[in-house]
Amino acid sequence: MPLPSATPAPDAPPPFDALAARRLREALGMTHGHVAYGLQSQYGLDIGPDLVAAWERGLRTPTSREVSAMAGVLWCSPAELLLAARTLREHRTAHGLGADDMARRVGLGLDAYLRMEEAGRWRGNDRQTAALVAELGLSPAQFITAAGREEELAELLRSAVTTRWQAYVRPLVKLLPGGRAALPNPPEDVLLRLHADYQSRMVATLGWGGGVGDAGDGAAGREFLKSIVERFWERAEATRQM
Repeated sequence: MPLPSATPAPDAPPPFDALAARRLREALGMTHGHVAYGLQSQYGLDIGPDLVAAWERGLRTPTSREVSAMAGVLWCSPAELLLAARTLREHRTAHGLGADDMARRVGLGLDAYLRMEEAGRWRGNDRQTAALVAELGLSPAQFITAAGREEELAELLRSAVTTRWQAYVRPLVKLLPGGRAALPNPPEDVLLRLHADYQSRMVATLGWGGGVGDAGDGAAGREFLKSIVERFWERAEATRQM
């Protein structure tokens, strides 16, 4: 029996930047009525001035389609009306792309693409991943988050700094989009320095004999592990500067 086709889920509200919308409208000398008229006449959306005002006050949130239409009315890109995108859908909306167009550009069927987007987990092959990164202009950090791989990266890094980091170079390279080329510095250098950062905190803990304070009670090490992903990206950029 064939599997049912994936159908688009209800349009989840994107991370709309209400203040940016108001600033852009006011910069053009437009009223809420002007925006509503443009949405109606140019895009066929049944939206009145009160709803536009509610969007700007954060009382209501426009859909992806409405954000794209508003961008057209305000002569800006959809990305200028959104807060920092995190998910695949949010990045796609910021680029004003429909799901069918995005699927075609990365070489996937619409059903397969929608399943990944709705699950928040990217499972494309290397070629499709390269196309996705290029089409959406994703940095390695943005890709890891949007692809649903942040916790996987965090677990890998926690293991690398608490054991032998050398064993985790290959898994790390495999996880990154584009492999080694995704980092401005060799992954070996990044993991080595990250490992040294963590171990220095633990040595301080042991050296102080379990006394009070961050080092004595191990809080410094625990805090380090909690922010391991952020520290990794910082090290990836800063290694060559040291």
